[in-house]
Amino acid sequence: MPASRNILVLYTGGTIGMQQSAEGLMPASGFASRLREQQDQQPQLTLPSWQFRELLPAIDSANMNQANWLAMVEAIRAGVEQDGCDGVLVLHGTDTLAYSAAALSFLLLGLEVPVLLTGAMLPAGAPDSDAWSNLFGAMHALQAGIEPGVYLYFSGKLMSGVRASKRGTATLDAFGVAPRLRQGKRAPGIPATLDYRQPRRSVSLAVLPFYPGIEASHLRALLACGVQGVLLECYGSGTGPADDAELLAVLKDAHERGVVLAAISQCPQGHVEFGIYAAGSTLAATGLISGGGMTREAALGKLFALLGAGLSQAETEHWFALDLCGERAD
Repeated sequence: MPASRNILVLYTGGTIGMQQSAEGLMPASGFASRLREQQDQQPQLTLPSWQFRELLPAIDSANMNQANWLAMVEAIRAGVEQDGCDGVLVLHGTDTLAYSAAALSFLLLGLEVPVLLTGAMLPAGAPDSDAWSNLFGAMHALQAGIEPGVYLYFSGKLMSGVRASKRGTATLDAFGVAPRLRQGKRAPGIPATLDYRQPRRSVSLAVLPFYPGIEASHLRALLACGVQGVLLECYGSGTGPADDAELLAVLKDAHERGVVLAAISQCPQGHVEFGIYAAGSTLAATGLISGGGMTREAALGKLFALLGAGLSQAETEHWFALDLCGERAD
């Protein structure tokens, strides 16, 4: 694991660089000079060389979308392929940090340098802020050497980009990793269609949890907007209202029209295994594919990467069922 000596610092906005306004904390640009000043104030720090790119406008990560993910990929590619960077640090807001880490994990398949994402619960310069410790800690991790892949670094922890989730807002240690009791079936290799150099397009996706009282009309209305993929958050090990014939018919019809239907568990430590209960088997018969133990963030990012690459329904279902970068826990 060679040390990263020339790091791209990609600033997207988020709390780490926010400044106070009359309306509250707001994203601010110009973070490069603040970073340089803070580094100069700590001459004892031994950091790799870094160059700075800023995605404008800087955003609150609550406004994160697919276009932002694709812009990050292009900036990372430019930093690596044109500027010779051998490590990447993405500065990002915490609300959707885990979503972006998961999405980039699939969008950057095949990239041969490590990519770390970090942010802060309190802005840089605020009392007791975690901004500089997270940022410089991530730089040190890159400098020490990390295998290629996408990671989330927060509160001194280096986490898999496809297994991390935001767990709370009351402490600085806000992120954790979903346990993986057993590895899913590993893909034999990454197909050329999913290489990070391949273009991607936006995809209409939706996430819907099952809940007591859900009606077929709710699902029908969601599907009527033309979504290409739906991530259903099932109960427990993959169950849902399997005695609702109308709802089952809506699902089956959507699948026959080419919509990708994927299932994950609502339980933080759960995984989908349709065959355990008859209710699960009934749902699977409509065309649902199991996300195993994937997190919501990973499953959503994977659907985007697969469908955004132009894969067909059958191709998407095939690769969704295989572990590409450590996301599945079956």
